[in-house]
Amino acid sequence: MMSATNVTSILRCPKGGLRPSQPTTKQRNPHPQQAEAKATQAKPAYKRPLAEILDDLQKPIPNRFIKTKRKGGQTIRFVSWYDYIRILEVRAPGFEYDCTPHYHQEKTVVKATLTIHAAEGSVSRSGLGIADSDLDGWGDPTSNASSMALRRAASAFGLGLHLYWEK
Repeated sequence: MMSATNVTSILRCPKGGLRPSQPTTKQRNPHPQQAEAKATQAKPAYKRPLAEILDDLQKPIPNRFIKTKRKGGQTIRFVSWYDYIRILEVRAPGFEYDCTPHYHQEKTVVKATLTIHAAEGSVSRSGLGIADSDLDGWGDPTSNASSMALRRAASAFGLGLHLYWEK
């Protein structure tokens, strides 16, 4: 006798995110070994060759993401951390990143590790962000250092490097 199970599947959104679909009712597979064999053979759609992913990451960031701010009498061009995430979702779907804060004397130091999953395997790069712990300005020291660390880890893959070369 077959029984029905309530299943909530996860669907990939057009912009690379995940969202739950509406619960559906599915019939159980009478041959679970066949389903398991098919599942182990299928590759996730986001695992492209590393060379393709790196080529995409090294493309210039579109102007709509580039902002400016004044700092020390200079105008600085930058891309916010959340726009880096949006770009990574499109150019390197399935990426992961992790931030680890450390506090030393008057400084907040954050190490961010960005991992890109490719057909050949996973590749990680890290970056450090540093902020004064007694920061008197926009944001808090940990979020500012985390943002800096993520952008630096992404730049190790080539993302946003053109911003450092352009004036």
